[in-house]
Amino acid sequence: MHVFTGEVMLVILIVVGLIGRSPIIATAASILLVLKLTSLERFFPAVERRGLELGLLFLTISVLVPFASEKITWKDVTPLFTTVIGVLALAGGAIATWMNGKGLDMLKTEPHLIVGLVIGSIFGIVFLRGIPVGPLMAAGLTAFFIKIFDWFR
Repeated sequence: MHVFTGEVMLVILIVVGLIGRSPIIATAASILLVLKLTSLERFFPAVERRGLELGLLFLTISVLVPFASEKITWKDVTPLFTTVIGVLALAGGAIATWMNGKGLDMLKTEPHLIVGLVIGSIFGIVFLRGIPVGPLMAAGLTAFFIKIFDWFR
């Protein structure tokens, strides 16, 4: 018998989330524990497959609300193309999405690394007060770190 069953791991994550004042981790682990304890595990594949998309959808919606509420207008967008800060923001967005693609490629070839990404994300949330915006960026950064490591080997 394994000491760390799924239920025990989820309870540990709930406690870590509560101690680290990370309601996102605590809530996510609680929801998964409820699904597990109520024999609704059949939804795990759907949550795993579509959860990231749904999370990114809501994240994108929340970022776009200022456009819908007209707090940001075309007048506010114009400086993106005419100022150094605006161009840097465009470059940041482009580089981030490129890195996300590299992260996805890495996860396809090295899926076992997701465990490290999750544990690292939990560490970052709890101890560094970070916000989990997605495993793809974490994977993209990991792919970048691996590339740098390979250069120095």
